[in-house]
Amino acid sequence: MERSPRVSRLLADMTDAEKLGQLQIVFRPKHEDAARLVREGLGSVFWPPSAAATNALQRVAVEETRLGIPLLVGLDVIHGQRTIAPVPLAQAASFDRGMVRELAALAAAEARSGGVTWTFSPMADISRDPRWGRVVEGFGEDVHLAVTLTRAMVRGYQGDDLSSPTAIAATAKHFVAYGAPEGGRDYAGVDASDHQLRNVWLEPFRAAVDEGAAAVMAAFNTVAGVPMHANRRLLTGVLKDEWGFPGVVVGDADGVRNLVPHRVAEGVEDAVALAFHAGLDIEMGGAPADLDDAARARLDPGRVDDAVARVLAMKERLGLFERPYVDEEAEVTEPTASSRALVRRAAARSSVLLKNDGTLPLGSPRRVLLAGPYADSTDHLGAWTQYFGARAGSIADEFRTRRPEIELEVLRGVEFLAGDDTGIRSVVDAARRADLAILCVGEPSALSGEAASRSDIRLPGRQEDLIRAVAGCGIPFAVVLEAGRPLVVDDWIELAPSVLAAWHGGTESAAAIVDMLVGDAEPAGRLPMSWPRAVGQIPVHYAHENTGRPAATGGRLTTEETDVGLHGPDNVQDKFTSKYLDLELGPRFSFGHGSGYATFDHAEPRLSRAEIAQAELGEPVALEVAVTNTSARSGDEVVQVFVEDVVASVAPPVRRLVAFERRTIDADETAVFSFTIGREQLGFWTTDAATPAFVVEPGLFRFHVGSTLATTQAVELRVR
Repeated sequence: MERSPRVSRLLADMTDAEKLGQLQIVFRPKHEDAARLVREGLGSVFWPPSAAATNALQRVAVEETRLGIPLLVGLDVIHGQRTIAPVPLAQAASFDRGMVRELAALAAAEARSGGVTWTFSPMADISRDPRWGRVVEGFGEDVHLAVTLTRAMVRGYQGDDLSSPTAIAATAKHFVAYGAPEGGRDYAGVDASDHQLRNVWLEPFRAAVDEGAAAVMAAFNTVAGVPMHANRRLLTGVLKDEWGFPGVVVGDADGVRNLVPHRVAEGVEDAVALAFHAGLDIEMGGAPADLDDAARARLDPGRVDDAVARVLAMKERLGLFERPYVDEEAEVTEPTASSRALVRRAAARSSVLLKNDGTLPLGSPRRVLLAGPYADSTDHLGAWTQYFGARAGSIADEFRTRRPEIELEVLRGVEFLAGDDTGIRSVVDAARRADLAILCVGEPSALSGEAASRSDIRLPGRQEDLIRAVAGCGIPFAVVLEAGRPLVVDDWIELAPSVLAAWHGGTESAAAIVDMLVGDAEPAGRLPMSWPRAVGQIPVHYAHENTGRPAATGGRLTTEETDVGLHGPDNVQDKFTSKYLDLELGPRFSFGHGSGYATFDHAEPRLSRAEIAQAELGEPVALEVAVTNTSARSGDEVVQVFVEDVVASVAPPVRRLVAFERRTIDADETAVFSFTIGREQLGFWTTDAATPAFVVEPGLFRFHVGSTLATTQAVELRVR
């Protein structure tokens, strides 16, 4: 890696202790302890947290140490700093890369104003198991969607110039395959084939590197038995050597120390040596400080110098040598009107209308019942917003303000987690007095995020009983569902006329929910993860292999089938196929599912040519589809393009998203959506040779184009 004159000069002048100090970031010590550590050479800290406190530590580093090297100041800015945006999984549901970039830029500007220079985001992990609590931090199950939004978030954080006072360094995490833990249990091992690594898990990280992400974070998990904090094949061989990543590889919290319970290191000394040899550049937790002289001597000097050079280069890119301090008077300490407007719009664009019989948007009811634990709750912010005292309003208060003419009755009925159902009777009585009910239910923020895996992902507590009780009253009602993951809803979904998935929408979530309820905003998002029918069906992502015995229908047994057995000639075709005997085929709601209040008609998709030679793939094929808004209101439509590789040398997924676009279309207007089809959309990674290769094989490719997987039309392209 080429080094600047400043980096080379500093590196030549540093002692071994000063070098090791640059390779550590420690958790939040008291200011006196942090100042002492900085004087001793510590190169990175977590945010103190204020501009004044950050400047004070930077002054220690710049003015009270021998070399005056400024600090990296890190923080988990996951979906906002002072103004909290929808959680990343919700942002993915927007299918709006521009919005994701805009939200990241807002978070970066607010964070940098307080002295933060480095965020541990975006989470580029593909997530296909909703039991895993950290699905909330990522972009869902699809590779193309995750690649696109990872790029957008990196660009939003870093802008065009990382030294800008509104930019912070992005970290693509968790490298790699952290989103595939056994049983959905956080930190559990991963057994991923090279084929899956190349075609699924690595792709968003490759995109982040290509986009210029300043850092990559190693994952807690093992891959094929090797902990990622000690995985030289992937950290160095793929990330640094093959991809040419010039940035910093940072460990996750105590991930180096965790090599001891992983049982690949005898002690911390072994763990540190393994991690830095593997390609780690900054350890998170302070383990190198525990090394004695003999342990430090085990570290390869060349590898240490490379790591230090990467850290110094990152500080240089951030402009910290020229401008280590921030203007304390300019620190953003609370949301502004413009930032609130942005996240309010984002919360609505991120919501998904799972089903609707016309109950939404609301008409002009005189009496409305608002029930459920989210009716008057302010727990809308989601995971990773614990640092700053951020606040959100309640749906009840917002509804009263917006629709004062409606007689509103608010009753929780049940709590989020408690088993007490005695309040349901009062809700039923109130429902019988109302013209319409809105049930605000869901999973509280604390049940998603790190170390928040769940074996049962149904609504917790007695919330399902509340829905069933109101359904029995015979009045129109809608369910507003807030959560940080896909939920199992089969026990009640058929009873609910309308269901709006609002996720955890951030600072302006309540206002956005009311916007959608009354029709001022369009909930036209699409699911970034499939919602299973049952936990036993997981994983149930759409891009699965076809198998040699694909099932055509679900497997629920009838009484007659149970009585006569399933081995007769009429049943043999259906019996020996890939399905569950006691569950319908496919998820309850597939990836890409959703609609809005407006309705649309799609013309037949058209390709600019029906056949192309491999040598001509440098001249992409155009795919177009005309979409007409057939309703009386303006609305958003999302067009999704899936490819089906009909015959390949390796069993392909049944469908694979390769393009999408979301667009607002006025009533009676027709818009033409145009997409480019080339090598990236047609190819895949082969791993049967010594060096993996991205190839496009000759054959027939079928493109499925539509607003959801269930409503696509097909058009074919042959590659010769």
